[in-house]
Amino acid sequence: MLKNLIAFSLFLALSTTTFAQQTASFTNELVEFNQAVELYNNDQYLAAQSQFSKVKQTTDSESVESDCAYYIANCAVRLNQQDADQLMTSFVSNYPTSVKRNSAYIDVANYYFENGKYSYARKWYDKVDTSGLSGGERDRFNFNNGYAYFKSNEFTQAKKYFNQVNTSQKYGSQAKYYLGYIAYEGDDYEEANELFEEVKDEERYSKDMSYYQADMNFKLGKFDKAIELGAAQFDRSSPKEKSELSKIIGESYFNLGQYAEAIPYLKEYKGQRGRWNNTDYYQLGYAYYKQAKYAEAVGEFNKIVDGNNAVSQNAYYHLAESYLKLDQKQQALNAFKNASEMDFSSEIKEDAWLNYAKISYEIGNSYQSVPQVLLSFIEEYPDNKNNTALKDLLIDSYITSKNYSEAMQLLENNSSFENKLAYQKVAFYRGIEVYNESNYQEAKSFFKKSLKEPRDPKFTARATYWNAESDFQLSNFEEAALGYKQFMQLPGAVGTQEYINSGYNLGYNYFKLKDYDKAIENFKKYTTSSSADKARKKDAFLRLGDSYFVTSKYWPAMENYNKSIELSNSDNDYAAFQKAISYGFVDRTEDKIKGLESYGNSYPKSIYKDDALYELANTYLAQNRNADATRTYRKLVKEQPKSSYVSKALLKQALILDNDGKSNEALSLFKMVASDYPSTPEAMQAVGSAKIIFIDQGRVDDYATWVNTLDFVDIEDAELDDATYQAAEQPYLQNDVSQAIKRFEAYLEQFPSGQHAMKAHFYLGEMHFGNEDGVKAIPHFKFVVDKERNEFTEQALARISEVYLAQKDYQNALSYLARLETEADFPQNIIFAQTNSMKASYELKNYTQAVAYADKVLQNSKIDNSIKSDAQIIIARSAIKTDNEAKAKTAYAEVAKIATGQLAAEALYYEAYFKNKDGKFESSNQSVQKLAKDYSGYKLFGAKGLLIMAKNFYGLGDAYQATYILDSVITNFADFPEVVAEAQKELATIKTAESKTNSSVEAPEKN
Repeated sequence: MLKNLIAFSLFLALSTTTFAQQTASFTNELVEFNQAVELYNNDQYLAAQSQFSKVKQTTDSESVESDCAYYIANCAVRLNQQDADQLMTSFVSNYPTSVKRNSAYIDVANYYFENGKYSYARKWYDKVDTSGLSGGERDRFNFNNGYAYFKSNEFTQAKKYFNQVNTSQKYGSQAKYYLGYIAYEGDDYEEANELFEEVKDEERYSKDMSYYQADMNFKLGKFDKAIELGAAQFDRSSPKEKSELSKIIGESYFNLGQYAEAIPYLKEYKGQRGRWNNTDYYQLGYAYYKQAKYAEAVGEFNKIVDGNNAVSQNAYYHLAESYLKLDQKQQALNAFKNASEMDFSSEIKEDAWLNYAKISYEIGNSYQSVPQVLLSFIEEYPDNKNNTALKDLLIDSYITSKNYSEAMQLLENNSSFENKLAYQKVAFYRGIEVYNESNYQEAKSFFKKSLKEPRDPKFTARATYWNAESDFQLSNFEEAALGYKQFMQLPGAVGTQEYINSGYNLGYNYFKLKDYDKAIENFKKYTTSSSADKARKKDAFLRLGDSYFVTSKYWPAMENYNKSIELSNSDNDYAAFQKAISYGFVDRTEDKIKGLESYGNSYPKSIYKDDALYELANTYLAQNRNADATRTYRKLVKEQPKSSYVSKALLKQALILDNDGKSNEALSLFKMVASDYPSTPEAMQAVGSAKIIFIDQGRVDDYATWVNTLDFVDIEDAELDDATYQAAEQPYLQNDVSQAIKRFEAYLEQFPSGQHAMKAHFYLGEMHFGNEDGVKAIPHFKFVVDKERNEFTEQALARISEVYLAQKDYQNALSYLARLETEADFPQNIIFAQTNSMKASYELKNYTQAVAYADKVLQNSKIDNSIKSDAQIIIARSAIKTDNEAKAKTAYAEVAKIATGQLAAEALYYEAYFKNKDGKFESSNQSVQKLAKDYSGYKLFGAKGLLIMAKNFYGLGDAYQATYILDSVITNFADFPEVVAEAQKELATIKTAESKTNSSVEAPEKN
């Protein structure tokens, strides 16, 4: 051997120089290649790649070039270069005979696998030719490929590869574990359990397998085993694993009925991605319910939002029962209603509906009338054992719900359930409701319906009374008198509030009929009654005084005026005036003068001040105290320039001057009256008196010239004017309206400025008004009010205002109402003007002016509660419109004290609204409940009240109540689109918030 080596050395020494040169070059190339490999093995891939590229470009050896290409591609893979795949593909393509071809696939695949890029690894594993792999390499290939498919959740493919190595010494345990997991995920618990058992001693799998085995036993219904396995692993689990084990253990206890043990584990569960679902909340809530921890049960059940399955129906039913245990009936009503609307369990549905009906009767219902709820249940479940009791509730619910309109419809249209006693009462209450809205004719129709079913004597009597009251309001005084007397004779009348006031009302009715003897009889009875209230008693004394006065019984008149004054320190101006006048009729003129002289100081703001001045001046005149009379007439003209007595006072002054021989001064005043107050009786008298003066002075031509300037006087046609007017007035006095209209129109066509033109226009206006033809009435009333103040001005102002108000022409109405307020002599017309100016200003959105008028109205102590209520409502609504909620709150509180019907419902709604604003959610809900119980007929406020209730419940942390109520508003109140829109907006806000903690709630899509 040694000899051979020496010989070979000698051979090399004797080689030619060209071979020596090539060998040196090749050796250098190998050195550089080996350096690159060393860099590669040291993970210096970028430097290695550069070195391999250099060698590849300079080598002449295909073998070296092939190896360099292999390593260059491998470096690219490890450097995550973009062209790595292409480089490797090119290597395989360019060097198909390379022994590193299969190694390349495996190396790249293994590299990606080890770096967790399983989809890349599978791509290269698919290229591997497994036939040339050794046993160990093949096991590794199968396991890695199986795991790569496993990580991609492609379990079928994964099983194929894992099954190739499940007996491998190196990979067998791992393969069985993953095969067990695949079986577990596929709900093949027996196979999973078998495989897990084979590797249970493997430390690295024991923790996970304990969870899976606990879960499998739970799913197989082996709850005790699930608890055992879960509890054994619980304390050494990570927070996430502990959460999942809590769910398994808690549900297992739950299914075993061991609710106390279940609760701590169910609470420990953290949910999926930090969120529970409806079932999670149900289980914990039910566990609390079974432990009689009702508040805690509610706290979980009411997080179940949007539930629509058997679990949800069950949850809502038990939520309702929990609310009942806590005496939270409104909440219970909503939950029972929800459960009754689901069909998953017919038994729960029926019982929930029954409870919903009972609670509706008890506390009211904003969604539908209580009678309808009860009747619907009876019709749906005719064999329910509770129906006998429910029918009794149904009868009473017509009354207690106060939803009389809908109750009438049910009673009149539902032949399957007839109750005449309920019908009598409901018809009566509906009549009262309509009466309070001033619809007196419609009210009579309901009272008559009630009287057709005279079942309860008390309601028969009351309906008779209020039917008479309606007749009184409609000025049907004869019919009203009969009604009042009939009422007072009925056995059911005694003991009612109506009976206490009936004498007073009957007295007023006779007063209107001018039957003063009977008026006196009834007013006297009332004033001696111990149950008479002070306000009516004071007024009864006044009317007694008036009745005696008009029948010339002045001493009794004064006696009763005095009694009225004694009852109160306010509103005594009328009684004092009438008392002073009465002295004149009993020859106590000095007492009369004394009373009238002090009147202005005693009652400086009285509307009778001008009456007192005029009467005082007339009394002076009758006493031949002409200077005092003239002074007083002048005072009246100066201090009360808009009084209807001004033209009369000027005329009286002129007559005094004429009687005193001061004809020229008198003539000036006569001319003033004729000029400033044309077509009035005073103007006509002034013309006649002036004529005498002109004749006495021999100035007939001057008279003729002056009269020609007056368009209401035509000397030649005066008699024809008068005759034509009388011909028109006759059918008017006989109430032949059609004939009267024709003749008055004919009169005005012939004498447009006639001496009776004022009367003709006024009467035409009145007749057209009575015919409800406001368009035709307006020009006639306008003629009257455009003239100087006269005897018809006040009534014409009231009428033309009424017409424009009826036409909703508020701007024109306001102009005439403003005049009426300042020119009216009658208090009721002043109240009418102020009240309607208030309403018209509000309609025109002039809220400041509306409030100013409302304040004026409230300053009047003589107005009744309905007008006070209207004024407070205007103040409140105006304040809402101008965002002055503090003022609105005060005003609505005042409305609530006196309002009835719709205004009371509105006030109650705002009471709830402001309480919600103040964060008083429970108190606000109580107001909404009262609204639902007492005013369910007013659907708009019922719907708005439910909105407030939903906000209250969400403020109290009850998402279920809030969302259910809002859903119900959206479903049941389509007639009020603004309310529905607000409910949808609020619901979206709540669901967005709840979806963050409850995976069963879908957040609404954003527009």
